[in-house]
Amino acid sequence: MKKESLRESLIDILLPLALIFGLVLLLSLNTGENNQTQASKEPLESWLKLIVSYLAAGAEIAAALVIGLAVIRGLAIYFRQTFSQSRQHFDSTEVVRLQLGRVLALGLEFTVASDILRTAVAPTRQDILNLGAIVLLRTLLNYFLEREIRQVEQSRGTNREE
Repeated sequence: MKKESLRESLIDILLPLALIFGLVLLLSLNTGENNQTQASKEPLESWLKLIVSYLAAGAEIAAALVIGLAVIRGLAIYFRQTFSQSRQHFDSTEVVRLQLGRVLALGLEFTVASDILRTAVAPTRQDILNLGAIVLLRTLLNYFLEREIRQVEQSRGTNREE
């Protein structure tokens, strides 16, 4: 049991550090490529880029809608619990936080999908490095968000058992 907790503690420390180190490394790389578009592109590539840019915009809109609706829903639940005469105010605050955290994680996944789509058609090395940095940063945010959600759910489960 103690060996597993030591292993988990080590992973909790090393994984974020490795992600941060990777992010710094990716951001420090500069390939020196020129990002100018060529006039002699194939027509199929131009159409494909146009379609993919619309799909990426759709993914970004989906992320905004998911997060925006979750914020509105969270506020409604919070205000309803605040103005009610219930004693479950603290518990409802945690419920709202957990729900919002889950939706933020989903929104991050949509934005990562959008970035991947934007880089999918004829990427340059710099585009790939930028995508790697963005994905690492969002993965780091998602990791800490999921970890906090898991810890709160575990503490709530422990409190209910008592």
